[in-house]
Amino acid sequence: MIKDIQQEILRIKKEKHITILAHSYQAEEIQEIADHTGDSFRLSELAAKDPNDTLIMCGVHFMAETCKLLSPDKKVILAMAEQLSADELRQLKKQYPGHTVVAYINTTAALKTECDVCVTSASAVEICRKIENDKILFIPDCNLGAFVAGQLPEKQIRLIKGGCPVHAAVTEEEALTAKKQHPGALLLVHPECVPAVAKHADYIGSTSGIVSF
Repeated sequence: MIKDIQQEILRIKKEKHITILAHSYQAEEIQEIADHTGDSFRLSELAAKDPNDTLIMCGVHFMAETCKLLSPDKKVILAMAEQLSADELRQLKKQYPGHTVVAYINTTAALKTECDVCVTSASAVEICRKIENDKILFIPDCNLGAFVAGQLPEKQIRLIKGGCPVHAAVTEEEALTAKKQHPGALLLVHPECVPAVAKHADYIGSTSGIVSF
């Protein structure tokens, strides 16, 4: 059944000259039919060089947005709901006046314009530590925000309910099972993982390196 669907997708994309971009988080079945796979910025760079004028991004909103920024003349297609709109963020800012708004870089351009500073998973703790204001509203990833809050107990960090569904799908039970099956292996998790998983990690790291151990 999956193979039949894949073949039909391959036929249609060839017929309509469409390029499929798949983030590394995507399932194997999606990556198998993608023209390019990788992390978000790498996909944007490859999309800019691709000869096709229509791109399908198998990822999240900001990834498709970055593709469009680097390929303004191309049509970028994405089917993905937003977790937080600019209007909702403006309401949160009214609800929490006096807070410095920190945005994870994996957000839309509209949200970035409403924030005071953007951070990556590797830089979030250090940047938040250097913010003079002790009151921080961290958006949109509550798991990364919780990791930052754990590292900076002196800060009052407010979080919203948002995050990466791929990271949220990994459960504590799965992490413990993996450690039992591979007792000699270290468990490395991304700061976006849920706290229940992160607490069993040997290292917490980003794509650019280890940020905590």
